[in-house]
Amino acid sequence: MTLNVVILAAGQGSRMRSDLPKVLHSVGGCPMVAHVIAAANALEPSKIVIVYGHGGDLVKQAIHGDNLIWAEQAEQKGTGHAVMQALPHLDSASTTLILYGDVPLIKSSTLAELAASAGDRPALLTALLSDPTGYGRVVRSVSGEFERVVEQKDACPQELTINEVNTGVLAVPTDLLMRYLPQVGNSNAQGEYYLPDILPMALQEGLSVNTVAVSDALETEGVNTKVQLAKLERAYQARIVEDLMSAGLSCADPARLDIRGKVTVGRDCFVDVNVVFEGDVVLGDNVVIEPNSLIRSSTIGSGTRICAMSHLEDAVVGENATIGPFARLRPGTRLANKTKIGNFVETKKAVLGEGSKVNHLSYIGDAQLGANVNVGAGTITCNYDGANKFVTTMGDNVFIGSNSTLVAPVEIETDGFVGAGSVVTKTVNQGELAIGRAKQRNISGWKRPVKEAK
Repeated sequence: MTLNVVILAAGQGSRMRSDLPKVLHSVGGCPMVAHVIAAANALEPSKIVIVYGHGGDLVKQAIHGDNLIWAEQAEQKGTGHAVMQALPHLDSASTTLILYGDVPLIKSSTLAELAASAGDRPALLTALLSDPTGYGRVVRSVSGEFERVVEQKDACPQELTINEVNTGVLAVPTDLLMRYLPQVGNSNAQGEYYLPDILPMALQEGLSVNTVAVSDALETEGVNTKVQLAKLERAYQARIVEDLMSAGLSCADPARLDIRGKVTVGRDCFVDVNVVFEGDVVLGDNVVIEPNSLIRSSTIGSGTRICAMSHLEDAVVGENATIGPFARLRPGTRLANKTKIGNFVETKKAVLGEGSKVNHLSYIGDAQLGANVNVGAGTITCNYDGANKFVTTMGDNVFIGSNSTLVAPVEIETDGFVGAGSVVTKTVNQGELAIGRAKQRNISGWKRPVKEAK
C-alpha cells in the first residue's frame, strides 16, 4: 500500500525561550525536523506533508525536498486539528504515518514496523516509561487489548499509575483517518482536538488497534526545553559514535567527540578528545586526529596525522601527510601524499604536490606548488591587490627562504631558489636564485638609546 507521511511541526515552543521555531533547533548539526524527514524518507513514502505554523517561513527556507507538501495550521488547537490541515493532501487509498517534528531520534526501522502493523486498522507506537508524567496513558482491557488513550490532565488516580504511554506516533489507513477526524471533539481539560480520540472510533466499528512498543524510549522523546534538547544531543552523539566505533574507529573518549554531519572511517583510525566533525568527512585507514581539532567537509588520506588544534574546511589531504598543530586549511586546499603543513600555517585554494611542505608561520593562498617544494617560515603569497585575486605558481623542488613575500601573479620555476627575506615580483627562471632585499649597512660608533632620567 502507498505510504503518506504527516509531520506535525507547527508548535511555537515557548519554553525554548527562542525566536527560532522549535523544530529548527539542531541535533547533530541538523534541524530536528530534518532528522524526522530523513527517517520517513527511508520508507520511500509517496509524499510527506509538513504541518507548519509558528515561524513557517523560516521552516520552509530551511527544509527542502521534492516530495514535501506544506499545510498551514494557523491556530494551534491540538494534534487532531493539526492533522486535519493535512487531510486534503493525502491519498485515501494509502496508509498515513503521523510523526512529530520535535522528536528527532525516531528510527526508520521503528517506523517501518509500525506501518507494517497497521494494515486495515490503526497502529499506535507506545513506550514504557519509569516516569510517565506528562504523557497520555494507554488504557487496556483486562485481557490486554487496547481500549483508549487518556491524557494526564483527564486521567483518574488509577490511570495515572499506568506507565505505558502514547508516543503520539500513529499509522492509520487514510480512509479511516478521513472519516474519523471530523468527528473528534474538544471536550477535555485543554479544549483541544486530540488525535488519539480516533482510536475509540475504530474500536466502536469492531476494529482492533494494534500497538508497537518502542525498544528505546529515547526514540520517541520530544523537545520542549533546551535542557531536553541537550539531553537528546548527547543521546544522538552516543548513537552515531557507537556506529563509527563498530566500523573501526577508536576514540579516546566517545563522549568528547561531536559529529554534525556524515563521517565515513577506514580501519584503525584514532580520534582524541574534543574533536568536531561537520558536514561530509571521510577518513582513510590509520588516520589520527589529535585533540581540539575541527574537520569540516574534508577528506583525509590513509596514514595522515592531524595534529592538535587544527582546523580543516573543504580540504583534501593525501596519504601519510602531517597537518599542524595549530594549522588552518581553508576551502580549496588540496594536498598530495607526504605533504606537511606545520604550526600556524594557513592555506586557501592551495594545491601542494607530493612531498611539499610549509612548516611554520606562513600564509599560502591561491597557489600551485609542485612536488618537493620547501617553503620557509614567515612566507606569504600576496594574492590580493584590493580588488582581484592572483595565483602564485611554484615548480618542483623550489625552495623559498624564510620571511619571503611572493607578490602574485608570479612564478618560481622548477629548481628555483628564493633567498630569505626577499620580495619577489617577477618570474624566477628554472634553477635561478632570486634575492630581493635591501643592502645591509653596519654603522660604527652607533649609540644605543637610553632612557631619560626623570
